[in-house]
Amino acid sequence: MDYREELMIKPGSKVRLADIDPGFHGHHESHERAMPELGETLGEITRLQEMLYAEKKHALLVVLQGIDAAGKDGVCWHVIQAMNPQGTAVTGFKQPSHEELAHDFLWRIHKKVPGLGQVGVFNRSHYEDVLVVRVHKLVPKHVWEMRYEAINAFEKGLTKAGVSIVKFFLYISKEEQLERFKRRLDDPARRWKISESDYSERALWDDYVEAYEAMLSNCSTKEAPWYVLPSNHKWFRNLAASNIILETLRAMDMKAPEPTVDIDAIRAKYHEAEKEG
Repeated sequence: MDYREELMIKPGSKVRLADIDPGFHGHHESHERAMPELGETLGEITRLQEMLYAEKKHALLVVLQGIDAAGKDGVCWHVIQAMNPQGTAVTGFKQPSHEELAHDFLWRIHKKVPGLGQVGVFNRSHYEDVLVVRVHKLVPKHVWEMRYEAINAFEKGLTKAGVSIVKFFLYISKEEQLERFKRRLDDPARRWKISESDYSERALWDDYVEAYEAMLSNCSTKEAPWYVLPSNHKWFRNLAASNIILETLRAMDMKAPEPTVDIDAIRAKYHEAEKEG
């Protein structure tokens, strides 16, 4: 099944997250039932990423944004694992440095955009500059409002240069977030994920929802649409993300490049070496 149409935010639409069910899991009844499809999908991603690397005519940028504990790291672990590390780079954009603050907000982003033949994953991205800065009032309203247009122009330019952009907003319910916080507290192996900001940011839930809705409404474009991934079920989140990545790679219509050597001459050398043992 192709989840692009079902989970895409239509360009120009007004988003209300309250109308989206974070517990949606499509026609799949359970994790166990979905696993065979996920395995097949990841295997096909591996094959097509190798083609992407060889052909070097396209690039793929995967953008991950989401409410705390929604599973951005989980997508990296369970979906991006299908990618060959030699052609993949994961970047997390957190609080900017003094040098980065001395430039426009997209300066640090552009340097990490994947080149042709490469896959780039942004685990948090340029969208932090219309989310965190808005919620915490780090810049005036007129500054972050102008950034929507700048982001759309930036992404349109990337697509014209051969970069396909897949943007995932991982959406969980407030109740599911608290349950995941509890599991972190109860499991010593997960306690390293606990942050001082977990509950202070949770207190701003409504403000973040408003900021996410504006982000989705203003920046889902024909060139780079947003997909809202219902993420209460981790297995469905991974399945839907891998499905959309696979269909995006398929749409590139890639072909293996022609060899750069004389195959007949190389074959003759092979047969000669074979005779010599």
